[in-house]
Amino acid sequence: MIKSELIQRIASRNGHLYQRDVETIVTTILDEIALALARGDRVELRGFGAFSVKRREARTGRNPRTGEQVSVEEKSVPFFKTGKEMRERLNETSNG
Repeated sequence: MIKSELIQRIASRNGHLYQRDVETIVTTILDEIALALARGDRVELRGFGAFSVKRREARTGRNPRTGEQVSVEEKSVPFFKTGKEMRERLNETSNG
């Protein structure tokens, strides 16, 4: 599902909301999560999961085309861990 599909689905399930308002809400939530991660904060949505930032140390990598060694700088990457309720719901639908 892409962002526009999420907005469309939320708007269709909530007829009292305008689609443009739903778009503003969804965009604001995603922007706030991104800003919090950029600050190094952890974002937890109970029952859904937690977003955090992990650091990858600098290392020596390899160019897959040439096999040449290249240096890869340290970087921060987003990480998502599903919540218990989300895992249970996923397993419930796949087993049922």
